[in-house]
Order: sequence, then C-alpha cells, then structure tokens
Amino acid sequence: MEQPPGRGLVAIPLALIVVITVVDVRSPTDVHLGPLLVIAPTLTASLSGPLLTALVGILAVAAQVVIAVLHGGIGTTNHIAQLIALVVLTALVVFVCHVRERRARELVRARSVAETAQRVLLRPPPRRIGPLRVAWLYLAAEDDTQIGGDLFAVTRSADSSTRVIIGDVRGHGLASIGEASVVLGAFREGAHRYGTLPELTAALEVSVCRDLDEVADTRYDPGEHFITALVLDIPDDGTPAEMINCGHPPPLLLRDHEVTVLHARHPVPPLGLCELPAADHHTDPFAFETGDFLLLCTDGVIEARSPEGEFYPLAERVASFPPSGPDALLRRIHDDLVRHIGDQPGDDAAFLILERTASHHVHLPHRPLNGHPRPRSDGSPPPVRR
Repeated sequence: MEQPPGRGLVAIPLALIVVITVVDVRSPTDVHLGPLLVIAPTLTASLSGPLLTALVGILAVAAQVVIAVLHGGIGTTNHIAQLIALVVLTALVVFVCHVRERRARELVRARSVAETAQRVLLRPPPRRIGPLRVAWLYLAAEDDTQIGGDLFAVTRSADSSTRVIIGDVRGHGLASIGEASVVLGAFREGAHRYGTLPELTAALEVSVCRDLDEVADTRYDPGEHFITALVLDIPDDGTPAEMINCGHPPPLLLRDHEVTVLHARHPVPPLGLCELPAADHHTDPFAFETGDFLLLCTDGVIEARSPEGEFYPLAERVASFPPSGPDALLRRIHDDLVRHIGDQPGDDAAFLILERTASHHVHLPHRPLNGHPRPRSDGSPPPVRR
C-alpha cells in the first residue's frame, strides 16, 4: 500500500534527535543543545498526524533525559527546566496537530457534501442530447466548494426539442444553493409540461415568487433576492431556436469565422421580482444551424477583472480562437480567463457550450468552422470578425 505523503520524511526528525543527542553529550558541560530537540516533534507535525508526532516527542524527551544523566544528573535545575519546557511544547504541538487533522477531516466531509450537492442539483448535462454536443464548466468563488449561485440545465421537451437554462442567483457561494434549487426544479418540471417558452418562463416566475422566501438567506442577506436567467428552446428539425432573456448576459453565436452577440429584442425582468406586474413574454428567435456553436455564460465571466481593472472581453477573445470542438473551446476560454485575472474568478462563473450537429441519431465528427459566412435570416446584429 502506498505510504501517506510525508511519512517517509519522518526519518529526518528522528535523525535530528540522534544528532543533537550525540553532539550535546560530546560537547562541554557549559554547552546545552538539548532545547533544540523540540525541533523534532515540531517538524513531525508538519509531516504526519498527532500519534506519530507524540511518539517522536516522547523520543525527544527520552533523549533529553539521556543528556541530563550524562551531563551532571537529571536533578539539576537547568535540566529539569529543559525537560518541563520540552514536554509542554511537545504537548502543544501534538494538540495543534490534532486540531489540524480534525479540521482536515471536516473539510473532506464538506467537499464530499458539496460534490454530492453538485451532482444532485446541477446534474451535469449529457455530452450529447438530441442533435447537440454539450460542454460545460463551473467555477465556484468560495474556497473548498464546488457549487454556488450559478445554475444551468439541459433537458428534452415533449415536442422534439431541447430546453436549456442558465442563470445566476444574486450573491454567490453555498448560501445561494437553495435559490438555485428552486429555479432548477421548476425548470426540469416545466420543460416537459409547457409547450411554449413564454409559458415555461411564466411558470418559472410563479414558482420562484412562491418558494423564494422559504429558501433565500434573508438572515445574513436581507437585501433583494432575484435570479437572472436565459431560457432557450432548440428544435430538432432545424427551425429557428428561441430564447427569452430574463436580465442575463446575452449568449454568443459562433458561425464559421464570426461571433455574434445575441442581444434580446424583448428582454424580461429577472425571476423573483414579484412586485412587478406579470409581463407578456415574447421570444427572440434566431437561426441555429448545423455546425453553429452557442456559448452561454454567467456574469462571473464577463465581469471578471484583470489586475488593471479591465473586464474580460469574452466576445473578442472567442473571436480570436482557432476553430475547435466544444471541449477544446471551453478549455481555451477557461485558460484565457485565468490568465486575464491572474487567479480564479472572484464570483461564481459558469460556461455552457452547445454545438449543433447534422443528426441526433449518429454522432458525427466536428465540422471545422471554415468557408464563407452564410447569409443571416434572423435580423441579428453585425458579427464580430474572427
């Protein structure tokens, strides 16, 4: 069985005990190296657990006794003080090591809970659903967690289409998981029940307004609670896809050598602003053809700042990347984002990339984005040249 990290290095403090003891015994009586023995248990604590640290501490105390016996007797005031100091310091080191180990176990349990919550709540989308290839990435802002206030889901509807949602709860971290769960639960239920996108988003608003007060962290965050969301319906038959943007960053459409920002022509307020009158939602159709990519993200991506305070220019950076599949494109964006900010994002960040393939029955290799731009029929704004 493989040794725990650092276990073999325990030979170093043991060797220090031997060396310090031998040198002290052979030194003149007015030279006292025994106090240096405290280095051994202190070093062991950084390499192993409390039990081995206590054992090395006992060996260090035994070595101090040997030094005392050979240098004038154990009953001298100086040697008694050294022994007491060594015992006390060793006990403190073992206690600190025990506390550290206990916190490490608690952290492992917390990470396990976070991973389980992520699998249950987010349910990572399949790599292939209908005619779409899917790639995704989640970056949680809080240390030691893998989930926060960003959300996304991809599921099939009852009418041969794929429903997609990506959203962002106000705030971030573990406190916003409850609010994200309300939206995702309502979406997964409504995606199969409602035939149109306006009906689905209206149902999401009703569900959020009904349940948000029960799950929102109003004690530590008494401010306004809402969720921005982008909801899409992508038919299998190649007819125009539809989206409803509820205050969320617009998606990017990648086609051939072009990147287009799909701004909403009929924007809708974020979910959860229940004081507002119910809006008559209208969809924004757009052409999503074979070989096209859709890049969806949360504001933790586009609002990520460099050390100089510059926002991450997602559309411009994506336009500069060479053609690739969804997974490779996602890796390039992530690596470029980390280089831009010099660290992990300070806010939760989520990416979702969808590629439309020629058929949802047979997995076809990715078609490179090349050739001449096709004419647009959806009235979208001028593209950004790649």
